[in-house]
Amino acid sequence: MLPVSLSHIRQIPVINIQVKIIPALCTFIAVVFSCAGYFRVIFTGGVGKNGSTIAGTSVLSPVLHIGSVIVLAVMIYKKSAVQLFQKHPCLYILAFGFVSAKITNKLVVAHMTKSEMHLHDAAFLGPGLLFLDQYFNSFIDEYLVLWVSLVLSLFDLVRYCASVCSEIASHLHICVFKIETQSPAAAVE
Repeated sequence: MLPVSLSHIRQIPVINIQVKIIPALCTFIAVVFSCAGYFRVIFTGGVGKNGSTIAGTSVLSPVLHIGSVIVLAVMIYKKSAVQLFQKHPCLYILAFGFVSAKITNKLVVAHMTKSEMHLHDAAFLGPGLLFLDQYFNSFIDEYLVLWVSLVLSLFDLVRYCASVCSEIASHLHICVFKIETQSPAAAVE
């Protein structure tokens, strides 16, 4: 039996499409079907009472928080005089990634606890500093402000995650960030 090689086939003759287009076409079709379900929930309301989410909030409420991060990132990218994103993409993405991570974590916790989430958050302090620096025509070097933004965003994310873990641990009466030693009498029993 001869081995069959399909490497010479570059185009499907019947429909006149290149083979390399097929995976992209399948992905696009899958995205359309997936988004159709999401848009149906968004436009008709959630699965909760009166078309809200199970937590009793609007289906569109996360748009404000996530949109704020995206709008700030794009505005700072576009208005940067020293091309901050082009010269330091990893630093830029990490700084805004930490902000996005905290906002996403807060959205998840707000959904799980069925509580509301305020738009004002310390996570926006770093991007706010970058925005204000650009507003005042880069009074301080943008690269330095980006580093400060990264450190503030990382510190805020770690502080928030540690506080959530501590609250959950205290509610469940378990130790998370410390190891309690037992007395020798309690260890024997």
